[in-house]
Amino acid sequence: MFQNYQYTVTERFLQYVQIDTQSDPHSKTQPSSEKQKDLSRILVTELKAIGIQDAHLDEFGYVYATIPPNTDKKVPVICFCSHVDTAPDCSGKDVKPIVHKNYDGSDIILPDDNSQVITTKEHPYLKTKIGDDIITASGNTLLGADDKAGVAIIMDLANFLITHPEIKHGDIKILFTPDEEIGRGVDKVDMKKLGADFGYTLDGGELGSLEDENFSADGVTINIYGIIAHPGTAKNKLVNALKVAASFLDSLPKDALSPETTEGRLGFVHPIHIEGIAEKVTVSFIIRDFETAKLKEYETFLQQQLEATLKKFPGAKADFVVKEQYRNMKEVLDQNPQVTQLAEEAIKRAGIDFAKLIIRGGTDGSRLSYMGLPCPNLFTGEMALHSKHEYVSIQDMQKSVETLVHLARLWEERS
Repeated sequence: MFQNYQYTVTERFLQYVQIDTQSDPHSKTQPSSEKQKDLSRILVTELKAIGIQDAHLDEFGYVYATIPPNTDKKVPVICFCSHVDTAPDCSGKDVKPIVHKNYDGSDIILPDDNSQVITTKEHPYLKTKIGDDIITASGNTLLGADDKAGVAIIMDLANFLITHPEIKHGDIKILFTPDEEIGRGVDKVDMKKLGADFGYTLDGGELGSLEDENFSADGVTINIYGIIAHPGTAKNKLVNALKVAASFLDSLPKDALSPETTEGRLGFVHPIHIEGIAEKVTVSFIIRDFETAKLKEYETFLQQQLEATLKKFPGAKADFVVKEQYRNMKEVLDQNPQVTQLAEEAIKRAGIDFAKLIIRGGTDGSRLSYMGLPCPNLFTGEMALHSKHEYVSIQDMQKSVETLVHLARLWEERS
């Protein structure tokens, strides 16, 4: 089926990563940066050139498109989704992608900054990619494989299905989102317009991997109020909120319950921001675990530590505000097992070893799942995300395209 197909994923990817689409966490607009639309407009033009005439970009930065069905069967509507933005963590401006053909297993020294070296010691997945063609950035920027690899894969899928009408499939929706990297990827998505029954995000890493489980997440904001007084006459009057906050943070475990001390399925309590003066200090936390019920346990523990700290500083007060952020997609996907089962079979049909992984974070798919679109995450090959060491294998991207073709076909076959 793919022997004579000329993949377009590499050329598309190399073009897309050179377009700066970094999102802005400090912006209040949607999308957070207008430059994200620079890529989205290109995607619409390319989709129309492929033959998908309903492709369009809306005011909020979403690209919607439909690959029409070519079967008489009634098939569930499937959506494939990726995000166009790159992370604020590292510059995405003036990306210079480099193709390292027939990778030989040695360390990759990036030419624009020789101190940036991608080693197999730090990136053991590279050891499995010997003989592949590896794309990196040049050393001054991230690459943007997260998630332009996913975008290019979906675009190549569209190209394949339109040029291979013998592959039977139902309605397939394409959704490209802005602002995923700053947690706003689906804030303004029009679910009615999208009109899909089930979905898949293309935002995973290792070849053959599928992720159907992610952290459940809450945010906690704690305001600590001291008692202010002139420092010259402050004895027995002043209660310094900065010292209260410092004591409170120091009371947290040093060897557990934090990102730097946990892995796998272990959750954490993580202070991410502090600001204030002697009179008032605000401390922000993120709370994470794969079991939603444990979030409450962690928050209760945090509240107890706060109360114990306040007792050491008579007169100090605090408030404690919890805000739900997102939930483990597995709670939804377990009610729709065919979504992951068909993905697993599609990966195996592509001749790849299947691996089910978990996400120590969130994705657009986790939020979409709770918006009525059960949506696990599929591999793209993107690795070393949000860093100057980011890389992707061309062969991994091509295998992802194959997997999506098999997946579209499977939904039609099983209907």
